[in-house]
Amino acid sequence: MNILSEVGSRIRRLRRAAKLSQADLAGGGLSPSYVSLLEAGKRTPSLDVLAQLAKRLGCDLSELTGSPAVPSIGDLEVKLKCAEMALNNGDPQTALDSYRSVQGTATADAQPEIWYKAEHGVARALEHAGQLEEAVAHLENLRSVSVNRPDLVSQLTVVIALCRCYRELGDLTHAIELAEATLEELQKLQLEPTVIGVELLSTLVGVYTERGDLHRASYLATKAIDQAGSITDSRALGAAYWNASVVMHRKGNTADAVVLIEKALAVYAEGDDERALARLRNAYAMVLLQSETPQPRAAHEELERSLASLRSVGSSIDIAYCLSALARAELRLDNLAAAIEYAEEALRLLGTEHRLQSARNHLMLAAARLAQGDREAAQQACERGALMLEASEAKRQAGFAWAELAEILELCGEVERAVWAYRQSMRCMGHREVFLTGQPLTSRH
Repeated sequence: MNILSEVGSRIRRLRRAAKLSQADLAGGGLSPSYVSLLEAGKRTPSLDVLAQLAKRLGCDLSELTGSPAVPSIGDLEVKLKCAEMALNNGDPQTALDSYRSVQGTATADAQPEIWYKAEHGVARALEHAGQLEEAVAHLENLRSVSVNRPDLVSQLTVVIALCRCYRELGDLTHAIELAEATLEELQKLQLEPTVIGVELLSTLVGVYTERGDLHRASYLATKAIDQAGSITDSRALGAAYWNASVVMHRKGNTADAVVLIEKALAVYAEGDDERALARLRNAYAMVLLQSETPQPRAAHEELERSLASLRSVGSSIDIAYCLSALARAELRLDNLAAAIEYAEEALRLLGTEHRLQSARNHLMLAAARLAQGDREAAQQACERGALMLEASEAKRQAGFAWAELAEILELCGEVERAVWAYRQSMRCMGHREVFLTGQPLTSRH
């Protein structure tokens, strides 16, 4: 059957389905005989003629031509909303497929807003699924496009997501440079504080904390709380309290950390972001575990509640963070087998890209293996964790990791290697050698 016959066959089938005669379908310059010739495949209709017939038949033009229907903007918006729902429900793969389906139709030139939303959705779904390097590629693409967009929120949202991904990948310097450059541009604009601006500050607080620059992190945390208070936005204030508590905790000020994180919990408990609340419970549990008087049972209860929520609304990475904290709680409770099981499951979920958190799980395994008496396995896990932390630019944390390794080596009787590990620890903490060929460096007179 040729193309004309196929078109004619479709016209005839739809006319009969609509219970119309050829005379009923004719009109507007089309005679019944012309309709008959069309159905017989003996005339070539123009698109205007087909559009007239489609209107009278109550069908889409594509049903007559056989070409795929071009989705309307409304149809594409519905697809985007469905993808967003899938992402919020913890199904990043379905969301990714939906966003890419929209991208297969919308183009950056013809439908820029739809394309931008779909591209941003692809990046978020990839990040949610733990595919960080792919997510970064899409986010960098969006950043190059968003520079020319008047919407400041879009630009900052992309920068914040990039900072999160670079942080997880261990590229702390890049994350800080990007965020600081963006903050500098915002200051030049002399804008009033905004929710998205506070979120950027809070994100930067987290990156500085990871790198061990607690002075800068503390300054920015205070600034974030002040700005959040001035705009009276609960979400911004909750995020600022959350990151400030992490800084206080890292500085050893557990009492203030608890106060701040409980304020954050009170804010998030009043909202409807179940995923954020669960992740905040993870942070709260870590403060309880690492306080001067550890509360592992209370932390374990918080983490079980968090895990139950994250199993339904969280990403695999959210779940991995919760499992890591559970491993630490089990270690505190002397449930070594459970601690190892949680840490190993977390490592499987984290994959190869989440270097910082993977390093922490290796250190957890080292502690559990050492407690079991398996010194060789403990040594291997600790060394792996220390190397990963150092490669991730988390110098201060790497220093602690090397010190833990030194203790394990000392327990294993490997004194020379223990001394070497202690020196690695001192180097990461910023200590420089002050002796040359056994002699102290002094000024000569």
